[in-house]
Amino acid sequence: QVQLVESGGGLVQPGGSLRLSCAASGRTFSNYVMGWFRQAPGKEREFVSSISRSGGRLYYADSVKGRFITSRDNARNTVFLQVNSLKPEDTAVYSCAAKEGSEYDTRQSTYTYWGQGTQVTVSS
Repeated sequence: QVQLVESGGGLVQPGGSLRLSCAASGRTFSNYVMGWFRQAPGKEREFVSSISRSGGRLYYADSVKGRFITSRDNARNTVFLQVNSLKPEDTAVYSCAAKEGSEYDTRQSTYTYWGQGTQVTVSS
């Protein structure tokens, strides 16, 4: 079992930034590919980003490429999502997820463990 707890969400004005964190406990964190997903009100959950086990490979949805940066600290069992240049359409609950294996994947079904999520609201 892997337990994931997100933090760092909040209310921010358009153009602002936040740093989301996802702390993991349980099994060896570095064995898992980590992903970030988000779900906006009335919409399906969608892929945001993924980071390889070592942190050397990063993947982003086109909608966030160039604005969001994901990273991880395996010594601290934590994955981060730096969200910049926020837009109202970025408003959503952001969740992290852990995937076994070595390949990134945009499909939610391939991720085994999920956190509860943290709310990001972008509004003036």
